[in-house]
Amino acid sequence: MKSARVVVVIPNWNGGDLTLECLGSLSQVREPEIEVVVVDNGSSDGSAASVRRTFPAAQVLELGDNRGFTGAANEGLALARRAGADHCLLLNSDAVVAEDAIALLLEALDRDLAAAVAGPTVYYRDRPRVVWSAGGEIDWQRGRTRMIGIDETDEGQFGAEPRPVPFLSGCAILLRMTAVERVGAFDPRFFAYYEEVEWCVRCVRQGGRILHAPRARVWHSITAAARETSPLVHYYMTRNRLLFLRASGAPFAAWAGAALDTARTVLSWTVRPQWRGKRAQRAAVLRAVADFCSGRFGRAPLPGA
Repeated sequence: MKSARVVVVIPNWNGGDLTLECLGSLSQVREPEIEVVVVDNGSSDGSAASVRRTFPAAQVLELGDNRGFTGAANEGLALARRAGADHCLLLNSDAVVAEDAIALLLEALDRDLAAAVAGPTVYYRDRPRVVWSAGGEIDWQRGRTRMIGIDETDEGQFGAEPRPVPFLSGCAILLRMTAVERVGAFDPRFFAYYEEVEWCVRCVRQGGRILHAPRARVWHSITAAARETSPLVHYYMTRNRLLFLRASGAPFAAWAGAALDTARTVLSWTVRPQWRGKRAQRAAVLRAVADFCSGRFGRAPLPGA
């Protein structure tokens, strides 16, 4: 790999055509110069071969097994460091970028030397003007995180200039490599979900700034309904929420809030007739709590993981 100012790392696991669409959007980027690396987590759908065939300029790094977002991202960051890159853009394989998105993120970091990370406004792919994330907030009193602007139509309410936020979605996040050297890699225990929140908290506590660049645009193939029905998502979100609280040294109020939220959810899915179909999700949440308590992290012990 030749030295490029920005290395784009795309963790991929059975991404299929979505990964190719992601790479297609990157092929339209003219500035800055980028190098693209697809880190494949042992896909069984022929993704790696499809990428090599369709986008021969992209490097494919095959890990051989599923190491989650954290494992693939850390391998990509290590590769970017060896290549001498100044920045690394971590990009979900089911996302597409606007032609000027990377340039705008890079501009945000260039203008603020204290900034360690910049992220775009992320929209739903099937609702191109509806926001999924304009950065994220942390409620330390309830132990909750939320995406800023979620489900809002973008009417310019986030302004035009980069602004500091507590964390960014890992869907698309441009990291300054000097910050990665200082802060360290993503915590592999998370596997997927909450890893970027914990990393951003670590970064801020070491003096870094997290920026949302409103004019940079990315579209994410994600639906709220699919996430709500997935036992796997409920498992990771429950276990990793607790892991985040522990890793970040959250106050007692945050733990109490998380415990109350989890108890209410399980109780509701147990006693309310309209939630009888939530048995698999309830089992996943209970398993997540048990695994956290026993110190079992990494890949979920559930079907489809």
